[in-house]
Amino acid sequence: MLDKRQKEKIIEQYRTHESDTGSPQVQIAILTAEIKDLSGHLLGHKKDFSSRKGLLRKVSERRRLLKYLQREDAKAHGELAQKLKLDV
Repeated sequence: MLDKRQKEKIIEQYRTHESDTGSPQVQIAILTAEIKDLSGHLLGHKKDFSSRKGLLRKVSERRRLLKYLQREDAKAHGELAQKLKLDV
């Protein structure tokens, strides 16, 4: 789980305007960081099925947001995928 400072840092880096905290770009960046964190946890705890379910939920939510961003703003989608090093 990301703490408040980590989330604020991600929001600062990926926001689209000064008071932006909920744009798809910010949400996708936060989900990506949470997915990386959970993936690392699951490497050491292979039988933690509750966390695995949460990971799958986060992955599907990120996929849904990426599809939305692709549909609404393909240029922003490409830039974000390149910044986050996502294979889309």
